[in-house]
Amino acid sequence: MLRMLFAAAALLAAGAVSAQDFPKAKPVTIIVPFAAGGPGDTIARLVGKAMTDALKQNVIIENALGAGGTIGTARAARATPDGYTLLLMHTGIATAPSLYEKLSFDPVKDLAPIGMVTDVSMTLVARPDYPAKDLSELVADLRAKGEKVTFGHNGRGSAAHLCGVLFMDAIGKPMTWVAYRGGSQVVTDLMAGTIDVYCDPATGTTPLIQDRKIKAYSVTTKKRLKTLPDLPTADEAGLPGFEVSTWYGLYAPAGTPRPVIDHLSRALQAALADPTVVARFADLSMEPVSQEQATPKALETFLAAELKKWSLAMTRAGVKPE
Repeated sequence: MLRMLFAAAALLAAGAVSAQDFPKAKPVTIIVPFAAGGPGDTIARLVGKAMTDALKQNVIIENALGAGGTIGTARAARATPDGYTLLLMHTGIATAPSLYEKLSFDPVKDLAPIGMVTDVSMTLVARPDYPAKDLSELVADLRAKGEKVTFGHNGRGSAAHLCGVLFMDAIGKPMTWVAYRGGSQVVTDLMAGTIDVYCDPATGTTPLIQDRKIKAYSVTTKKRLKTLPDLPTADEAGLPGFEVSTWYGLYAPAGTPRPVIDHLSRALQAALADPTVVARFADLSMEPVSQEQATPKALETFLAAELKKWSLAMTRAGVKPE
């Protein structure tokens, strides 16, 4: 018994030393499991730069894309649990168990939450010459045409795919999926009229909507966006109850010492309160979460609820793991 107590004390001491030295040893890397230039990458670079100041250590962004974000997520989950490798992942972390039969990580067991970062509204958009004047007309048209209408997305598990799953479930009519390797390709074809409908975070679509390069029908949250004040919510536009957003959280590998997690969480909170981050987020049609949400406990609780919510949603929509 005494030996066990000494061993436990030694482990605690090692963790304390590790936390005290963190992050002096080397730069901190945030893995973003999506392509450079996308919403997740932009968020990570803004937050990472501000966390550099808070941690007094460089924060590097590393893109590791593929399989709806699961490749980069698995890589982060397998990293050494010392706080030097982190993960910025969106809603897909809660939907992956419902989408992939052979998932190489467990969102709860293999990752340690640090805190939420932001919750981004989606926008329901179409090619610029789509004939429907508003959301009610669009829904009626889609219900009439069904699979004759094409719906673009940038990969199974992407924000666009998840929004499409819920949208088709909400209107009770499937459309024809058209998959792309990246969001920029979807937007290019949408502007050219090659595909009909798309649903993507406002971070990417806002400039295109403002320039009338694509046709917008609604935002998918309860409140209108300050950057798109004339664009109604789905509730206002005739599709009550349809609500979906893309939220982002910051994680470390499971087993990372708690003092290190807490240190990273405080750095995240400082970054989200940085005036430059707040202003840039506003430019991108989003805002940082509250300081209370940017904590390990808040993200842990939220993730558990999201896992349950999306499991039920996927089952109801008839989406099966592949």
